[in-house]
Amino acid sequence: MNHRFHFRFPAFAWLLALALLLLGAARDTHAQAGALQLRGLGGPGAVVTTERVRAELVAHAPEGVAPGQPLWLGLSITHQPEWHTYWKNPGDSGLPTQLEWQLPAGLEAGAIAWPLPKIIRVGPLANYGYEDRLLLPVPVQVASDFQAPDGDTLTIRLHASWLVCRVECIPEEGNFTLQLPVRSATALHAQAFAAAQARQPAQLDGHSTAKVAGERLQLRIEGLPAALRGQDLALFPEAPEVLEHAALPGSGWTQAWDGTAWTADWPLSAMRGETPAELPLVVAPAAAQGDGPVGWRSVAKVEGRWDSVPVAGVSPALAAALAANAQQAPAAAPAPGGASLWFALLGGLLGGLILNLMPCVFPVLAIKIVGFARHGQNQRLQRLNGLAYGAGVLLSFLALGGLLLALRAAGQQLGWGFQLQSPGLVAAMAALFTLLGLNLAGMFEFGRMLPQRWTGAQLRHPVAESFLSGVLAVAIASPCTAPFMGASLGLAIDMPAAQALTVFAALGVGMALPYVLASWVPALVRWLPRPGAWMETFRHAMAFPMFATVAWLVWVLGQQSGIDGAGALLVLLVALSALVWALTLAGKTRWLLGGLMLLGTLWLGSAIGPHITRAAAAESPQAAVAGDWQPWSAERVASLTAAGTPVFVDFTAAWCVTCQVNKHTTLNRDEVRADFAARGVALLRADWTRRDPAITAALAALGRSGVPVYVLYAPGKPPQVMTELLSPAEVHAALQTL
Repeated sequence: MNHRFHFRFPAFAWLLALALLLLGAARDTHAQAGALQLRGLGGPGAVVTTERVRAELVAHAPEGVAPGQPLWLGLSITHQPEWHTYWKNPGDSGLPTQLEWQLPAGLEAGAIAWPLPKIIRVGPLANYGYEDRLLLPVPVQVASDFQAPDGDTLTIRLHASWLVCRVECIPEEGNFTLQLPVRSATALHAQAFAAAQARQPAQLDGHSTAKVAGERLQLRIEGLPAALRGQDLALFPEAPEVLEHAALPGSGWTQAWDGTAWTADWPLSAMRGETPAELPLVVAPAAAQGDGPVGWRSVAKVEGRWDSVPVAGVSPALAAALAANAQQAPAAAPAPGGASLWFALLGGLLGGLILNLMPCVFPVLAIKIVGFARHGQNQRLQRLNGLAYGAGVLLSFLALGGLLLALRAAGQQLGWGFQLQSPGLVAAMAALFTLLGLNLAGMFEFGRMLPQRWTGAQLRHPVAESFLSGVLAVAIASPCTAPFMGASLGLAIDMPAAQALTVFAALGVGMALPYVLASWVPALVRWLPRPGAWMETFRHAMAFPMFATVAWLVWVLGQQSGIDGAGALLVLLVALSALVWALTLAGKTRWLLGGLMLLGTLWLGSAIGPHITRAAAAESPQAAVAGDWQPWSAERVASLTAAGTPVFVDFTAAWCVTCQVNKHTTLNRDEVRADFAARGVALLRADWTRRDPAITAALAALGRSGVPVYVLYAPGKPPQVMTELLSPAEVHAALQTL
């Protein structure tokens, strides 16, 4: 038997792998919407009471309900001590109260006449809201042709929702019903409506401007009463995402009087959007006043434009919660200095070494090991193959790292493994591994399917194939995050580009080092048998890990695009396999049947391909969380820890093999779950299978840029970030610190 066996992947598959790697930025834009799950409280009646507030629907109609005559409705809220609700602009976090009316015909409700709020500071955040007693009055216009009903009362219905916070926040809602007399006066709450009216800012007639000056806004308000001159004023912008609410007087913002005009120089918000033409705002004396208005409302004309810097998908409330969570974050990402650079390089090198033990790269590494047996007698060729493989790994890490840094610099919220957040790329990789599996199983040889002049002898050179195998190893290893690798990548993301690329290079060196050493030190691989028939058997056996990888990729796609997307991909993979089989035939049958198969595959792609990139039926992968685990949000973490509840967060993704291993070996173990339950730990899961800017921002706050990440939040203590390869012992040890 001739054992001069050429064991290699087809050249076109290697080129496809390289193309897939360079096209890693091709991702779908999946808008993931989050919604508060409000606690239902309502029943018939005008009063709703919770542990935090007492809310009542009230009315003020001293002359009854008559055509053309205005009346007032309102929601009265009495807060428990230390609790508060929010103004129309809640500030750094929170949500304004929402009122939805169901009124009889002929009655039309206006907007809430918001009383002047107060500044409520919670840690580093500044919010605008209300404590103690509050009435939100709403003017109601009675039509001139209003016809009173036959009965003596009108039925007024209101659905209200509010967010009530201390440090933790509880969303609540209520359904209210009020019977309003038509012909008799309703003035029981006249004093409350009068007090709410007294808290209304007066409208200014003077000219006001807001001039953009770099990252700051220079305000000038004229027409204020002469009695205010020389006094310090408080500013309440009605528009969210414009000014930095938490800025402190003197350090963050300054104010002064320029003759009769009040001026302020205020930093713009990092969450600002497009520049508005006008900026409504309210000013009020910083010290309590006697008689007269409590504040003044003005609309400033905006002069100039600022650069909008929105963070896609991250709301101001979420950004504030992330900031609160990160306030006590561990010092995992020191400033990019010399010490941190060396730390990142060492972590990258060690992470790259351990990456060889991740399941992702087993199929490629196993085949490369056989290359030692093939070239064991040609030491020069073996060393060249080792260097070529190392070069492929190193350059691929640099290319992938450069692409990631460029996209982040362009404003994209991305992290390590971003390429597999695209269903289109997941499907392309499944197709690639299907072709590799068919090739290893012996269905086809690329060189026999196309004319010699098409394939190019240089692409069949073993050194070129070793280089491309390094490219493929990086492409399939990117979903894995080895220990030490997460912290290093988190550091690299915030470093200057040149330093960051050296960290990615260290990852490549670490991953390629074992194979390069083995190619240069033959003693390390002398245990391999001599080339023989076993290599053909091994080649066929390696087809099954490839097909297992395809099964995993189909499952990942199912998490991203639902069962229809996974089914569409399976159908297309079957069609692709049939096309490859047709091209292995001979004569006219090959071209006729191959042409039909090609047309059929293209038709299927156009017909069912859109299912692959379509979002799953659930609002987001977070909706798939079940059992003891609940969907993650930064607000939920802040709320639970403020209430004294420890929180364990699993940052994970379906395409992260290490994440799935940790779930089965550690997180799903009965003794670990029992320990969580015994200590009252809330379990939250942040699913990053598809792109989620909120999760990306949370990872960045922890000094990480990829998954898995496991964090234990204990009230009053810094977050504890655990290792990527999680063990039950590590979890038990962390829980013992509670």
